[in-house]
Amino acid sequence: MAVFNHLWLPVPKNLTLLPNDVHVWRFHLDIPEAQRENLLATLSGDEVARANRFHFHRTGEHFIAGRGILRRILGRYLGIEPQQVRFDYQERGKPVLADTLGKSGLWFNLSHSQGLALCAVNYDRQIGVDLEYTRRSCDVESLAKRFFLPREYALMRSLSPEQQQETFFRYWTCKEAYLKATGEGLGKLEQAEISLTPTEPARLHKSQWSLLELNPEQYYLAAVVVAGNIDNLHCWQY
Repeated sequence: MAVFNHLWLPVPKNLTLLPNDVHVWRFHLDIPEAQRENLLATLSGDEVARANRFHFHRTGEHFIAGRGILRRILGRYLGIEPQQVRFDYQERGKPVLADTLGKSGLWFNLSHSQGLALCAVNYDRQIGVDLEYTRRSCDVESLAKRFFLPREYALMRSLSPEQQQETFFRYWTCKEAYLKATGEGLGKLEQAEISLTPTEPARLHKSQWSLLELNPEQYYLAAVVVAGNIDNLHCWQY
């Protein structure tokens, strides 16, 4: 399969993000209670309230872990403590750095699925990342027929059942990563045209955008989309 199997390396002490670099961080959301309590102490009041509103306790725990680790990651680039990170929210709820921190030029995006999370960061350019657990039960053919372009749907239908499942999630992560980068919703999925085959990497039919596929862990697929070129991609294990 034509997905990039990058090495997920320990984070260096001297973390450097260059203008055309992209950093992708991988971390797990099921963490010890003591670590989760430490992360909870770094959250804002509205984040704590949001965590408490989740109907399922585990979902709230995952939110605390995800938002707390995100704060730690961004704090490293910004040179501030995690609790000093401030967020604003775009129309569809996408978090961005608040105006006072936005002057740093740091852009980020977060995605999680079934206890695993990815955070992608770069400078001065729109960025989106999507992560999907591929073993979950869903009617991929019906979803593809609804959301994919006819050419994409036809390619998927031509494959074996196992390849259909894998190809569906490759299409989906690539499209979703692009829409997360642009801030648009799922209603625009058909506007993100993707070319791929079982043996070739995906390509986004949008000029001035770069797309890379990732295989962060067994049974997971991911994609990152960035405005402009990617000179170097670094994958870090938190």
